[in-house]
Amino acid sequence: MFKYYRKLVYLLTSIFVASSLIITDVQPSNAIPWQELIFRGIQLIQINNISDQQEREIGGQIRQQLISQGKVKLYRDENLSAYVNQIGRRLVAVSGRPNIPYRFEIVDNPQVNAFATMGGYIYLHTGLITAADNEAELASVIAHEIGHVVARHSQKQMQQQAVTQGLLSVAGLDRTQVVQLGVALAVDLPYSRQDEYEADTVGLEMLKGAGYAPQAMVDFMRKLAKTGGRTPTLLSTHPASGDRAIALEQKIPASRGYQGDGLDEQAYRYQIRSLL
Repeated sequence: MFKYYRKLVYLLTSIFVASSLIITDVQPSNAIPWQELIFRGIQLIQINNISDQQEREIGGQIRQQLISQGKVKLYRDENLSAYVNQIGRRLVAVSGRPNIPYRFEIVDNPQVNAFATMGGYIYLHTGLITAADNEAELASVIAHEIGHVVARHSQKQMQQQAVTQGLLSVAGLDRTQVVQLGVALAVDLPYSRQDEYEADTVGLEMLKGAGYAPQAMVDFMRKLAKTGGRTPTLLSTHPASGDRAIALEQKIPASRGYQGDGLDEQAYRYQIRSLL
């Protein structure tokens, strides 16, 4: 009897959700049959549950498209690349997804920005690297971007955009559609406010776990917010930096803020000397 009622509840819930979507459609002539909407829901779950291997492959294809389409121009410097990857690996080791083969890329762009795509691909603009005063501040941004990967925010975004753009079908998304969505999400569409706060929190824990001074994350965020002239790209597509800084500082004991590595400004300037 319990199994019967449980199945009945599942069926009624599915019908209610599908019916709600149809009722709220502003164009009745384009309404989608409830049966197909239920199938689409199943496809959304499949997108969200892609394997680590698939995620990595898609991330690699997104990278190729970003470069071939001229949306990203990589900065080639072996020493600087090795330095950034060293910081990245240190953070990954204490992350929630340490087994993904992360790749940290430097983008030749003066804008203060950074972004991540699925599969562990992290992109840092040269403008952001020079805007940081020390290694801990740069590490705080890298940790934030790793946080997006750990929380699988790209997959969440992709689900939402696939529904919004009407790309899903009973057969699901093909690889080309997935990559195209990934490229658009990487350069044009910001994460939600909730996702940004989550990446901040996850990133802060990584920063502390890796032994960096945690206050550097707050300091860097506040410094960018005070920058005169044009708002840094990193902040223009993110929630209010002041609110984020306050939220982060509340998670850091006053006595612990500047305890840790990465605060030597002179040592940092030497490591990024090719950009100065």
